[in-house]
Amino acid sequence: HEDLPILCERHTTSKLSKFEDLLTIRSMGFRGEALASMTYVGHVTVTTITQGQLHGYRATYRDGVLEHDPKPCAAVKGTQIMVENLFYNMAARRKSLQNSADDYPKIVDLICRFAIHHMSMAFSCRKHGAARPDVHSAATSSQLDAIKSVYGLSVAQNLIKIEASDEDTSSLIFKMDGFTSTSNYIAKKIIMVLFINDRLVECSALKRAVEIVYAATLPKASKPFVYMSIKLPPEHVDVNVHPTKREVRLLNQERIIEKIQLVIESKLRNSNDSRSTKSQKVPVHKTVRTDSQDPAGRLHAYFSAKPSSKLQGIPSLSSVRCSIKQRRNPREAADLTSVQQLLEEIDSCCHTELLEIVGNCSYIGMADDVFALLQHKTHLYLANVVNLSKELMYQQVIRRFAHFGAIQLSEPAPLRELIMLALREEDLNPDTNENDDLKLKISEMNTELIKQKSEMLDEYFGIHIDPNGNLIRLPIVLDQYTPDMDRVPEFVLCLGNDVNWEDEKNCFQTVAAAIGNFYAFHPPLLPNPSSDGLRFYKKQTSPEEQKDSKSSEDSEIEQELLVEAENAWANREWSIQHVLFPSMRLFLKPPTSMASNGTFIKVASLEKLYKIFERC
Repeated sequence: HEDLPILCERHTTSKLSKFEDLLTIRSMGFRGEALASMTYVGHVTVTTITQGQLHGYRATYRDGVLEHDPKPCAAVKGTQIMVENLFYNMAARRKSLQNSADDYPKIVDLICRFAIHHMSMAFSCRKHGAARPDVHSAATSSQLDAIKSVYGLSVAQNLIKIEASDEDTSSLIFKMDGFTSTSNYIAKKIIMVLFINDRLVECSALKRAVEIVYAATLPKASKPFVYMSIKLPPEHVDVNVHPTKREVRLLNQERIIEKIQLVIESKLRNSNDSRSTKSQKVPVHKTVRTDSQDPAGRLHAYFSAKPSSKLQGIPSLSSVRCSIKQRRNPREAADLTSVQQLLEEIDSCCHTELLEIVGNCSYIGMADDVFALLQHKTHLYLANVVNLSKELMYQQVIRRFAHFGAIQLSEPAPLRELIMLALREEDLNPDTNENDDLKLKISEMNTELIKQKSEMLDEYFGIHIDPNGNLIRLPIVLDQYTPDMDRVPEFVLCLGNDVNWEDEKNCFQTVAAAIGNFYAFHPPLLPNPSSDGLRFYKKQTSPEEQKDSKSSEDSEIEQELLVEAENAWANREWSIQHVLFPSMRLFLKPPTSMASNGTFIKVASLEKLYKIFERC
């Protein structure tokens, strides 16, 4: 009780003794101003007794100072802090608290979260005048019992244990344990209780990652209950993201989230074997054909299968699904200021509604060569896959800056020849030799320029060019995806012509844009054989030409082109469904410009169709 006179002064309970302590803070607060703040806006009474004393002491405080000397009193072991008449001296703030119907549920929710984490303590919360408490948890040694007492048996009996940690058990830099709901748990809203180093916090990236796992694993994307306790070195947690300190970011955040995703997905897949569900009738005007995970909901289910000989080169779906878990960004972002600025621009320009659509849409099929049909809730959209993939690739290049895997070319590709080829393709009359000298000069200048920047391109973007001016390697922007190599000449020419090499930020941005355009899911250069492009492969020939041996060779070549085109277009559509869209759900942050530039077009709404047809 000797410390009672200074208890409510500012910084008395501060956890900081020197500046470096900020890097190792583990407590809920550290400035020591909470008690002092309470005394300025309410009447604070502290009752305390330490073990071995015959009686306790009660003290009252106002404006940070002790009002009267502490008085002896009867007390139970421990300390009780009571705050009364909150905001008695601030009419505006007090008026804002008049609606207890809004504030009290928030208090109950907060206490529930603390009760299941600090299971060795008893928690009770009762509204003034109520006969029974809304929260009452006894001290227990079982986390599951604590959850049962707070959230009920229906939640506790549908939980499974989850654990994750570093592969290097000797260091144990990262450790997570908790509970997550099984496929039998049904809820309309996610409940995620996250404690990091015993601090109740939020991590939007982790929450979204968990929702993605449930949406991809469970039918109808039921909302989960998740409790996690994560232990990290304090210096690995950045709490200065939001003034309230509720939102945090973690060092090596992508790696940690990846481990947690893998653990949850594994547990869910195992729990699906014993899944039981309850059916519920859906209003007719809300009825949707099928859920996003059912293959029958995609257009492919209504098409006859093509012969396997025409679909060579398409990887197995299981291998791609495995690689989706590996499609993670580097553990550490580049520390260059310009790269950080580009990452911040991506975050700040993100369109919230489009992010929701991209993250929770169902792929239906390709409407034409450029637009795909997407279903989100009860709406049908046309989405420009070229624009979406171009933006996704650009963002991935910035995120993976200086951390690329490599695609090794089978043979070195001379830059000079690639640029000449691109210039000839741009020529309106490629068969003529006009301006060849000018093209040669342009190719030599661009080749020398790219060779001068080869070290930077290799280190930061994974584009390796040897001293002889040959392209040797390209970066891996998305696993299980190789860009259209027919567009390499255009890409190399773009590096020479369109990149701003003078300013660092603009340089990185324009190189990333060039890579994004190259890796985007453009339509193949060969015309689509399933539409009007079929005439390109089946040209009419006269009987005299058919007798000529050369024309028969031409027919064989056209047949080979037809098979090559069918393979190219089938590969593209397969990759759009199984590579592009899963990657978009994980990584793409659609910029606001996509809301108005025709990338997304709403074509139908189930509610409006119901008004017209009165059935679905």
